[in-house]
Amino acid sequence: MKKRQFFILLTALLCLFSVKSFAQDLPYGMVNFPDCITESKYGKQEQDGFENIKTQMTSLMSDIEKQLSEIATKFQNPEFVDSLSPEAEQEMKARFQTLSEELNRYQNQYVQMMQQANMKLMQVMNNHVAKASKSIAKRKNLTMVVREEACFFYNPAFSITADVIEEMDKNFDRDSQKTAQADKTQK
Repeated sequence: MKKRQFFILLTALLCLFSVKSFAQDLPYGMVNFPDCITESKYGKQEQDGFENIKTQMTSLMSDIEKQLSEIATKFQNPEFVDSLSPEAEQEMKARFQTLSEELNRYQNQYVQMMQQANMKLMQVMNNHVAKASKSIAKRKNLTMVVREEACFFYNPAFSITADVIEEMDKNFDRDSQKTAQADKTQK
């Protein structure tokens, strides 16, 4: 009986050490996805596009808000309201209502556009990071590359974020050159 328990204990220890050794020899890389977005050329380009959409919509809404504010200020002035004919007052109220509805519509569109633009940014960046990660994994003979956000802890020595960003920037430069050459050919 003691031999059997000893054999089971020995087998368990052997398995434990072999699994631990296997896990330490398992080559993998960790990528910080947010850093790839903020520090790569692709990410900066996508963020600029996102900010342009945001700026356009914000300026459009602020113009309508300004018009609404002007009308509301006029309605708060009793002397101005008394000087208006009933038709002019109704016209101003209708204009205020129309602008309010228009602003509400733009605000809804703004939220939808921002969500869509953010989703597009994430999809595009995910593709770029995946492509660069695959290239780095082949070059470094890694069996897998994992997003940093998926782990509670990892050894920082396994981070390949800088390499992935560098690869993404190389791909960006290549794509930019191809686009520039295609534009020259079309002209």
